[in-house]
Amino acid sequence: MERVERTRKQMLETVESPILTHEQKVATMANLADSLLEVLNLPDGLDELLNQPIDRQCICDLSEGHAPLRPRYIVPDYEKFLKEGSRFLQLDPPKDLYEAVNSLLIFYKHVPSVTNYPVYVGALDQLLDPYVQDMDEKEAEKIIRLFLIHMDRTILDSFSHANIGPKATKAGSIILRVIGQMQDAVPNLSMKYDADLTSDEFLRECVVTALHSAKPSFANHKMFVSELNEDYVIASCYNGLKYGGGSYTLSRLILGNIAKRASGIDDFLNRELPYVCQVMADYMDERIRFEVEESGFFENSFLAREGFIHRDKFTAMFGLVGMAEAVDILMEKEGKKLRYGHDHEADDLGVRIMDCIAQFNQNHENKYCEATGGHFLLHAQVGIASDEGVTPGTRIPIGEEPEELIDHLRHCERFHKYFPSGTGDIFPIDATVHRNPEYVMDIIKGSMKEGIRYLSFYSSDSDVIRITGYLVKKSEIEKLERGENVKHDTTALGMGAKHNGHILERKVR
Repeated sequence: MERVERTRKQMLETVESPILTHEQKVATMANLADSLLEVLNLPDGLDELLNQPIDRQCICDLSEGHAPLRPRYIVPDYEKFLKEGSRFLQLDPPKDLYEAVNSLLIFYKHVPSVTNYPVYVGALDQLLDPYVQDMDEKEAEKIIRLFLIHMDRTILDSFSHANIGPKATKAGSIILRVIGQMQDAVPNLSMKYDADLTSDEFLRECVVTALHSAKPSFANHKMFVSELNEDYVIASCYNGLKYGGGSYTLSRLILGNIAKRASGIDDFLNRELPYVCQVMADYMDERIRFEVEESGFFENSFLAREGFIHRDKFTAMFGLVGMAEAVDILMEKEGKKLRYGHDHEADDLGVRIMDCIAQFNQNHENKYCEATGGHFLLHAQVGIASDEGVTPGTRIPIGEEPEELIDHLRHCERFHKYFPSGTGDIFPIDATVHRNPEYVMDIIKGSMKEGIRYLSFYSSDSDVIRITGYLVKKSEIEKLERGENVKHDTTALGMGAKHNGHILERKVR
C-alpha cells in the first residue's frame, strides 16, 4: 500500500509539474502506472538488490516497468520497408526522395521503444542514396534538411540513432553537411569506420562534422562485424544490435555497491558478484519470458507480421556501471592505495572482474536469445540522471583522467573488447583542432587498429555535447535550469548528468 501511495504522489507531482511538456507528462504517467502492475515471477533475493536506496542498490532495471509491453530496443528493417512499402500503413514503395522521407517519417511514429520513440532510424546514407543520384544536389539537400529538422522537432528523445558509412556516398556527404550546419541533438549518429572501406576524404568529412555538432561518433566496423556479422547496427547510445531485431531488455549491475557488500577481492569475485549476476540474469529471463509468451507483442505488431522485425533476431543486454568505484573500494579493503585508471594492479583487477562477468554470461543461457547464441550481450551502460558517484561502464571517472591521451586510450583498449552491445569513451577536443581535423583522424585510425570499439569527440566550444551516449544542447540545459520547457526529454537527463556526473568538467584534449 505504501508503494501505491508513493506512486500516486509521483503522478500528482507529474500532473502539476511546471517544466514538463504535455508529451513528457503522458510518458511519465504511463511509466508510473506500469509500475503498479505485478505480473512477473520475480527471483528470490531481487528485492534486497533492486529496491534499495541508490547508495545500496546493486541491480537497476532502468525503469522498464513490471509488465513489459514491448522490447526495450527495436531495430526495424528500413530497407525492406522502402523496397516493399507497408500494408498496415497503406504506403507503397517510394519512387523518389520526397516520398522516401515522407514514408520514413510516418514509419518512425509506429516504432516503439522504452522511450516511446524509435531508438534506430536507419543507415540514412544507404537508405537515401538511391533517390539522390539523379537529383539536383541543392534540391536534395533542401529535402534532407527538412527531413532532419522534422526528426529533431518530433522525435523528442536523443537516444534516437542513425548510422552512416563505412563507404562514402552522395547522400552521406549531404547528410554530414546539413548536420554540421544545423547542430541539432536528434538524431544521434554513428559512423562505421573500416580502414579498408573508408576513404580518408570521407573520414575527414565526418570528423569536421563531429567537431561542429558532436556527431557522428566512430564505431569500429571490423570489430562489430567479427562479433555480430554484417547485419548489425548502432542504436540508442552506442548499442550494437542485430538489424531486424533488437534487445528485449537491459538491466545493469552497479558494481561499486556490490563491492561494498564484500569483505575483500576474493569474497567479491567468488561470492558477491556471481550471486548478484545470477539474480539479475534470472530477472532478465523472466522479463523476456513475459514479453515473448504473454505480452502478445510479436503476434500483434505489424512490424513482426510484415517482416520488418523477427523475434529470433532479438537478444538482451547484460549491463554494468561503476567499475571504477568497485576497483577503488576493493583496493581500499585490501589496504592498498591504488586507483583505477592510474595503477596497473588496479586496472588488472578491473580486467579480472570483467573476466568473471564474461564467464558468467557465457555459462548462462536464454532460449529466446537465438540471435546471439543463446546468451545475453555485455553492455557498458552509460548511466542515468540520478547516478551520483557512479561512473558509466568501465570509464575512468571525470576529473581523474590520465594526463596523456595515449594512456587513456590504452586503458580503453583493455575493456572495450568485452562489450559487443556497446561501450564508448568521450573526448572533448580543444577548439583549435578545427584547424587540424587530421589530429582526430589519426586518433581514430590508431585506436581502432588497437581494438578500441567506439569513440566520440566534440569541440570544447560546441553547444551540442555528448552527455554519456546521447546528445544534448548546453543552451537547452540552461533553459531547463531556469524552469523553462524544453522539447527533448533527454535534456532533463543531461541536466542530471551535469549536476551529478560533472560531465562539463571532462578533460579537454
